[in-house]
Amino acid sequence: MSEVSSAGPTDERPPFRFSLRMRTDFADTDLAGIVYYGRFSHLCDRAVVAYRRQLGLALLGPAGHVLVLKAFECDFLASLLFDEPTEIFVRTSQVGRTSHTVRYRVEGDGGRHAADITQTFVGLERYGGKPSPIPPDMRGALTEFEGLAESR
Repeated sequence: MSEVSSAGPTDERPPFRFSLRMRTDFADTDLAGIVYYGRFSHLCDRAVVAYRRQLGLALLGPAGHVLVLKAFECDFLASLLFDEPTEIFVRTSQVGRTSHTVRYRVEGDGGRHAADITQTFVGLERYGGKPSPIPPDMRGALTEFEGLAESR
């Protein structure tokens, strides 16, 4: 794995079609050099932003559909360490009317399975606003890349 982070399409871990390769940062760890559990959401943030960039999507959501996190679930399987080569696989698994679900598989050095994470994002008209329908171009980009059936 390269010293510098990289992101892009992959077929290494189906059904995941995208991954971010990086090294864990000092800021992600506790005093023992182990990635603190609360930092896994930050790792997901980095990966989903790279994923959205790859698909040509607005990083925070398109105008009138600001993306906010509704749910976060993580199953921790193994520790990650400071400066460890890490790969985060990303997949949009479901696209609803106003929200979409993103799944992550986090692997440490040598492909060690460290965590499975699920996030649900909902689009709002504006911060604090009412839920808004996913714009057709965003829906199309997600379903086309992931090979999902159109759903509403």
